[in-house]
Amino acid sequence: MNSIKLNNQNIKSSKIVCIGRNYIEHIKELDNDTPDEMVFFIKPNSSISQEIVFPKGHKSCHYEAEISFLIEEEKISAVGFGLDLTLREVQSKLKAKGLPWERAKSFDNSAVFSDFVPFNDTVDSLEVELYINDELKQKGGVELMIHKPDAIIQEFQSFASFEDGDILMTGTPKGVGEFQIGDKFLGKILYKNEVLVQKEFIVKSSH
Repeated sequence: MNSIKLNNQNIKSSKIVCIGRNYIEHIKELDNDTPDEMVFFIKPNSSISQEIVFPKGHKSCHYEAEISFLIEEEKISAVGFGLDLTLREVQSKLKAKGLPWERAKSFDNSAVFSDFVPFNDTVDSLEVELYINDELKQKGGVELMIHKPDAIIQEFQSFASFEDGDILMTGTPKGVGEFQIGDKFLGKILYKNEVLVQKEFIVKSSH
């Protein structure tokens, strides 16, 4: 099983619970409709990675930076930086046909994470930042989310369960786009403007 890191220990996650369309400006930039209820999708354990690998056989892939939480005993225990890698062209074709998104969202190495750090404060002051080749591409926080993390957890629990070690990805702010092999990513999670966790990635080829 693939794993994430918390305090230098490997934590195995059975799944990643993701929420789509949770920032208004991101909904606008992709010209999507604002959903009436939370949009959930799942990434499997096989999608977890600690490095960015450009998906094999594709010419285009999008980054989506997200505040990500480790769930233990059905509540937040730690926070980390996450990337929801998305095959946007594939997703658009699937959406147009009313089909599920797994081909575009759940491929191997499509959920990239920093290490996680313990977190038991209020989540309201958390922010995510993403720099690519030293340029700020995405910045947003819990205050901009349509659905806050505690509400997302509660809604998910209305139809499914979190297992210890599962990860919650809370949606992406505006600024998503394409990236290339060799790009340098720097992801940060901030709490009250102080950096809690950060990680640098260099995009690798799948070969």
